Amino acid sequence: MSSGREELYSRVYLPYLYEREEIVTGITEVLMKALAFVAIIAMGYGLKRTGFFHAKDFYLLSKIVIKITLPAAIVANFSKISMESSMLILCVFGLICNGVLLIIAYCINLTKSGKQKAFDMLNMTGYNIGNFTMPFVQSFLGPVGFAATSLFDAGNSVMCTGVTFSLASTVSNGSGNGPGSFRTVLKTLVSSVPFDTYVIMTLLTVLRLKLPDVVILFAETAGGANAFLALLMIGIGFEIHMDKEKIAEILKILVIRYGTALAFSLGFFFLLPFPLEVRQALAIVVLAPVSSVSPAFTGKIGGDVELSSAINSLTIVISIVVITGALILIL
Repeated sequence: MSSGREELYSRVYLPYLYEREEIVTGITEVLMKALAFVAIIAMGYGLKRTGFFHAKDFYLLSKIVIKITLPAAIVANFSKISMESSMLILCVFGLICNGVLLIIAYCINLTKSGKQKAFDMLNMTGYNIGNFTMPFVQSFLGPVGFAATSLFDAGNSVMCTGVTFSLASTVSNGSGNGPGSFRTVLKTLVSSVPFDTYVIMTLLTVLRLKLPDVVILFAETAGGANAFLALLMIGIGFEIHMDKEKIAEILKILVIRYGTALAFSLGFFFLLPFPLEVRQALAIVVLAPVSSVSPAFTGKIGGDVELSSAINSLTIVISIVVITGALILIL
């Protein structure tokens, strides 16, 4: 090989080969981890179908995840970062994204009954972050991405654990509950262990205060189990039962939900002046499934719980696909 060709090979072709190999390796890693997540969900569903798990086990695992492993993961990841107070704006993004979906859900049903408005408000909004998105963030993004996701979820939690239900209930009944609604929302938030953990760890991180090493070590150990238990829990709770005549309603909600999510995702990733890992986290988090509490709140307003559960389960399947695709593109 002539010296000119050797130089061209080393300067152009070899870097191209290395870059292509890195891209292929990255895509393979994302797909392998995503398949592992799907396998855990499928295992939970399969073990339930064989009788190893029962429907009531979902609630036991849910308690473990929400009150132990997720708070531990939050503590562990927040302890690894330093954060400026300006990052608190991410909480507002969680509020805004829910608010936009609430407005859309209400406006597309202006000529319909209060029950229909309330159903769409509950089942088109909210993000299942703690149980679903956190395992993806834990595996693919670092502590900064995890913290950004947690801050977004703090705002999201304000909406999907109380505010959205209060508004939907008001629309459904034609009248609000006054101060009682605010007290209920506040009580729900304060009694939420993940939300309290978000608030405490955010304050400690902004104030540059560090927890004792033994606490962090415990949190890292317990939090390491969060991804597996959360995905296993999703598999145990997964069910789809629906009538054919309800397919149009399901498609309407899914198209609006994921169309809006795509717009949010692109806007967050390309337009925000934040570090790459923060923008990656925000681009992923808005692709999350509908909040897991939506069927329960739907039942409280006398809505169609079976339809709500079907929508909830379908968004899990769709979100696995779209989040995996997004990770391949942005990592």
